[in-house]
Amino acid sequence: MEFVIKISQFLLSLSLLIILHELGHFIPAKAFKTRVEKFYLFFDVKFSLLKKKIGETEYGIGWLPLGGYVKISGMIDESMDTEQMSQEPQPWEFRSKPAWQRLIIMLGGVTVNFLLAILIYIGMSYFYGDMFLPNTNIKDGLLIESSVANNAGLLTGDKILSVDGETIETYSEISEKVLFGKDVTIERDGVKSVVHLPEDFLAQLIDSKEKSFISLREPFVIVQVADTSHNKASGIKEGDIIVKVNGNETRYADQVKGYLDQFKGQQVTATILRDQSEMELPLKISEEGKLGLVYAGRSTPETLEALGYYNYETKKYGLLESVPVGVTKFKQRIVSYWDQLSAIFTPSTGAYKGVGGFKAIYDIFPSFWSWQVFWGITAFLSIMLGVLNLLPIPALDGGHVMFLLYEIVSGRKPGDKFLEYAQMVGFFILIALVLFANGNDIFKAIFN
Repeated sequence: MEFVIKISQFLLSLSLLIILHELGHFIPAKAFKTRVEKFYLFFDVKFSLLKKKIGETEYGIGWLPLGGYVKISGMIDESMDTEQMSQEPQPWEFRSKPAWQRLIIMLGGVTVNFLLAILIYIGMSYFYGDMFLPNTNIKDGLLIESSVANNAGLLTGDKILSVDGETIETYSEISEKVLFGKDVTIERDGVKSVVHLPEDFLAQLIDSKEKSFISLREPFVIVQVADTSHNKASGIKEGDIIVKVNGNETRYADQVKGYLDQFKGQQVTATILRDQSEMELPLKISEEGKLGLVYAGRSTPETLEALGYYNYETKKYGLLESVPVGVTKFKQRIVSYWDQLSAIFTPSTGAYKGVGGFKAIYDIFPSFWSWQVFWGITAFLSIMLGVLNLLPIPALDGGHVMFLLYEIVSGRKPGDKFLEYAQMVGFFILIALVLFANGNDIFKAIFN
């Protein structure tokens, strides 16, 4: 069932983005009286799953889910229709239109991607508002269990105040800014200092295969006492919170685990919180430093707030207020994605090791259905699709835009043969990138 939910979100999101992106090319093409021969969701190599011709355009769904396309007459594109290009230009063809019209047609797809992301962020701000944890409300620092982060100088209990001189306002900013940052200002035991991260910090994290990086410190809440547990008869129950071990305060789970290592093979007195009252229970710690209990790995913000650990803030916006908020979120996400892309194309960072393909995108979606999460992911993917399509690689929209800008500035149009060869080179570059990204997915699935 989880697979069905995840794959449904994955296909719905990508289909929506592809159709709207191609619609962004289709509408200005039709507005400028340019013939559109095909409008396809997915690629119809050799055959299509569904097709219907309406007017001069064939609409369809292909069988190869690697994207979609519109085939515009008189345009050198991925179809490599050189036969059409060898004939005399016709008034309805792309190549017969003024350069400024062709530029608008080519920029239509990414324009729709960016507008869609802005509209989603505006809509989410209006319907859901924002629930966030101010960084100043994290009183006892963060949970940092990554050995790579620890070796770099970040430890559990540290408060991360700023990254590269930029003050951290909310908890949600921390992980991403640290991942792509250089200098992290922390506060440890009341003393401020700067941690200088190694240039290949991200590569080390990827190579370590550790799933945890930076997260909130949480209480040790018992969620299951198995019948086979050696503490089954101790009286401990689901929902109990361990707040002390041998009289030592253990407000957080990492503190409890520290004492488990210290008292391996021994019996300790645990003070637990149950229904707002404290009581003491004897607990046995195995030779491996285990209690034989399952504790909460991730509590909800509502639970953490109810227990008095963190004070979250919620902002609600009116319709007009949502517009600038949504635009600001769009700006933040596009800058964030550009930083990620820059790191990927900087070999010394090793960020390219984390590049993923369709499996990585599929994994982003949760195993439960949440429209709020779905739209948030779709907005980010729309930004990603827009930015990637703007890269100056022949066969992408950005490649066509690059040649059109050259034509507008110089007054000289690149020859059709040159554009054909450039399209072929760009196509092979894209294939190489797709193979690399999805190869990374396969490699991580096998060896992680």
